[in-house]
Amino acid sequence: MSKRKRFRLEPAFLQRWGNALIFCLLIFVEILLIFGNWHSVFFTNVRAWWVILPVCVFLAGENAVKIWVLHTFREKIACYVLDTLCLIVLTAFTDGSLISTLYIIILSEFYLGQKNLAGSIAMGVASIVLFLVAFAVSGALKGESVHVTTLISNAFNDILLMALHFLGFNLAIQIWRKNRELGDALAEVDESNKKLRAAYEELDESNKKLQEAYQELHEVTALEERQRIAKDIHDTAGHSITTIIMQTEAAKLVIDTDPEEAKRKIASANLQARNALEELRESVHLLSGATEDLSLRDALLSIVHDSTDGTGIVIRTDIDDISLCEAKRRFLCNTLKEGISNGLRHGNATAFYFELKKKGDKIAFLLSDNGSGMELTKLRKGFGLKGMYARAESLGGSVRCETEPDEGFEIHIDLPADNV
Repeated sequence: MSKRKRFRLEPAFLQRWGNALIFCLLIFVEILLIFGNWHSVFFTNVRAWWVILPVCVFLAGENAVKIWVLHTFREKIACYVLDTLCLIVLTAFTDGSLISTLYIIILSEFYLGQKNLAGSIAMGVASIVLFLVAFAVSGALKGESVHVTTLISNAFNDILLMALHFLGFNLAIQIWRKNRELGDALAEVDESNKKLRAAYEELDESNKKLQEAYQELHEVTALEERQRIAKDIHDTAGHSITTIIMQTEAAKLVIDTDPEEAKRKIASANLQARNALEELRESVHLLSGATEDLSLRDALLSIVHDSTDGTGIVIRTDIDDISLCEAKRRFLCNTLKEGISNGLRHGNATAFYFELKKKGDKIAFLLSDNGSGMELTKLRKGFGLKGMYARAESLGGSVRCETEPDEGFEIHIDLPADNV
């Protein structure tokens, strides 16, 4: 707890001890009033203390009830009426001294409990009027002539004292209340600052944890991608080299009896070797973090050029300039290579048609050849086709193959376009 808050006067503390001080002053002034008029005689044979003593006792008891038993202004209205009657009686049976002091003491209790300054003003003005009325009634009971100018002149000092008390007491209360409100506001600001600092520290800690988690995720993702690429290298290179060996062995067997068939098999093996070498290069680039400068369209045209260069095959193309992420780009390039190699190796194709189009939110891939084709029901999904289907599905796309005997082979792939 701050020092400002620790030593601040709380409203309950101030009112409790303020009321106790007011009550003590009331008793003290009543004692002075009783002893000051002890030997006075009013209205022929009526001794003053016969009336003053019980009225003072009643006034003290009634104020004790008002201060410590009653709490709201509505509950205290009857007490304020009794205060007025007691003060009128005391004014009539005393010499008039200390009456204004009693008014001030009773008004202090009222001012201290008021939160609205307008109520204090109304009570202060009413008390001055009642004070003048009490003096007028007292003078009339004593047989004195009552004139307004004389009354105001005689009570001027008392009225001035009551007015100064009203101004000073209420000004002090208002200053204390404003200071307390300012203190409360500063305390709330301090508390808000503490909460903001705590929230900032918590946010900073969360940010650090998030950065650590992101770094871990980045490392795990990079490791998984490297493992995937390493597996691709192992599987693709192994499959390609096996295919090259089989084709060259087959070419050796028919080179004497069917030179043209041997040439086709050697050309197919040559293309397979080029594709394998290109895939190895791409995989090494990915592992090293190097980026590909060619656009997707240029990369696909490069594959087409490498496939036709020195092989005698023809490939017609219709390729849109499309931007895709690295995973989809690599998949499409590898699929084009795999499709051309399969067309040469299994279908003895001599011509291909390749198309890549953006259709709405989809990317449409088509590779068609003029090979021998086959019954679709007899199509077996070997290593290449299985990998193609699995990779397309992981990218949110699909693969469809169409073929008939002597009608060639077609590969259709649909992939979702990137939002770029």
